[in-house]
Amino acid sequence: MRIDGEWLRGRYDEVRPVFRGRVAAANGTIVDALFLVDTGADKPVLSADVFAALGLPRLLISRLSVVGVGGAVTTVPVDAKLHLFRDTGGPVALNGPFLAFTDPDALDISVLGRDLLNHFALIVDWPSQTICLLNQNHRYAITSV
Repeated sequence: MRIDGEWLRGRYDEVRPVFRGRVAAANGTIVDALFLVDTGADKPVLSADVFAALGLPRLLISRLSVVGVGGAVTTVPVDAKLHLFRDTGGPVALNGPFLAFTDPDALDISVLGRDLLNHFALIVDWPSQTICLLNQNHRYAITSV
């Protein structure tokens, strides 16, 4: 299986490795989302914008803190499935629960963390403009030219 990502220019003109996907909440809501590849993140975290679009209640959910470079940020658990898409177009479902930011200033994009990335070989190759996840019958080789 191969899931292709892309290099996307952010709002501050930085270029980031991302995957396009969908989040399907337990309440039936489905939201399109971008996911930043972050090998330093332990877990995937949904941005506050994605969380708000899911229409889930904020006050009824217990709060957890996530610590990163910017310090501790409050998150809430979200019962959801993340769908990424194979190079053939078919969906790949990744089961939660996930965490979500509630503060829109915490992060401007959702994050794919290692607990999901560890199920794949991750290729992040800026010179050839390649970003992809490989699993099952797809492999890669490093050769000298």
